[in-house]
Amino acid sequence: MNLFELFFTAIGVSMDAFAVAISKGLSLKKVTFKNAMIVGLYFGFFQLGMPLIGYFLGVQFQRKITAIDHWIAFVLLGIIGINMIKESKEKSRNKVDEVAMDITYESKESGLSFKTMLFLSIATSIDALAVGVTFAFLQVNIVLAVFFIGVVTFLFSFIGVKIGNIFGIKLKSKAEWLGGFILVGMGSKILLEHLGMISF
Repeated sequence: MNLFELFFTAIGVSMDAFAVAISKGLSLKKVTFKNAMIVGLYFGFFQLGMPLIGYFLGVQFQRKITAIDHWIAFVLLGIIGINMIKESKEKSRNKVDEVAMDITYESKESGLSFKTMLFLSIATSIDALAVGVTFAFLQVNIVLAVFFIGVVTFLFSFIGVKIGNIFGIKLKSKAEWLGGFILVGMGSKILLEHLGMISF
């Protein structure tokens, strides 16, 4: 996996966190630099750590299933991507109710408390864990890969909070759709390359 592929994979994986960051920005009354940093650091850290965990889990089974590694990468990335696209469509249909729920939730809990951010960070990084598993079956520099994902997620999350506070919920579902599309595309590219149907 080259730098170009890593970069786009990082963007795809970070879209869940980006969408939630937009939601946080929408629900917070005032967004400061500190608030955006908190969200960015939480999401960036977990998106960096989860693929690393997934990678080491995948390595345990790498030798046993190397013959079908490209199919594993295709299926996992495809499932994650399709699920993100599906969720984005569902959320776009119910965006008014979702906004109300987000605002109600923030009124009951501290929007950036440790408990809240820990829960959101874990929830948005589950896909990254699965992507990390696929890295074990690909020729990838895992240190560079998780660094890319962590930094890209931090930047998107930081910006997402600001965007959410200004533009609202409209971009949230679009971000998840884009992330899903990218991951499905990357999974398909990996499979087609291994089958010798394309070469980049």
